[in-house]
Amino acid sequence: RFYSFDLVREYPHDPEAFTQGLLYAGNDTLFESTGLYHQSSVRKVDLQTGKVLDQHQMDGHMFGEGLTLLDDRLFQVTWLKNDGFIYDRHNFSKRESFTHKMRDGWGLATDGKILFGSDGTSKLYQLDPISLEVTKTVTVKYQDNDVSYINELEYINGEVWANVWQTDCIARVSHEDGQVASWILLHELRQQLWNSGNTEIDVLNGIAWDEENDRLFVTGKLWPKLYEIKLRPVDGPPDGSVEKLCPRASFYR
Repeated sequence: RFYSFDLVREYPHDPEAFTQGLLYAGNDTLFESTGLYHQSSVRKVDLQTGKVLDQHQMDGHMFGEGLTLLDDRLFQVTWLKNDGFIYDRHNFSKRESFTHKMRDGWGLATDGKILFGSDGTSKLYQLDPISLEVTKTVTVKYQDNDVSYINELEYINGEVWANVWQTDCIARVSHEDGQVASWILLHELRQQLWNSGNTEIDVLNGIAWDEENDRLFVTGKLWPKLYEIKLRPVDGPPDGSVEKLCPRASFYR
């Protein structure tokens, strides 16, 4: 099954934010993890204005990646390391570190009980939020083919939604067996930004879900806008467009 979208609203987004993790924090605020060496941060952002309300600047040798919130704890992973951090959502200066056994740190999400993680391969991990041990791993597949580059994650209505790196696609994944139940095709958003002269933008990355108000938000790395969208089922993409828009080549050789 395939989905396009209807645009509900546009919001300002920091065009210098290399978005790696995104989640809705309630009261029209977001938590965001940004990447790049010497620029990585964890921040609280006002949805309406895009203004950064609070921020922890990470050490220069750390490259921030996925972020999720469980109770009052913000979990963050980092690129090319097995290191992660846990922050108090009310006070970023209160933090502790952890290590994990995923191959790398890319995306994080939670269903309120366990953590889901990605590492840039086709693997979707489940982690215990106390020990941070991997408790289950499934391979993300579409039509019997592995889907690699699994990146930023969000848990929505029983599914894990995943950005696929270097694509304009979101895969809706069963965390039970890794099967992609449907695709969300968002290439028109990036094209609109390009057509408006925003040629410095990077890839689509960032999914946030306001469960209480049934609102879905998406953005990308270095995107000047964050979008609220409603999904619209479509009969199917043109022949081969999933293969063109959502490549499955492996990141790790």
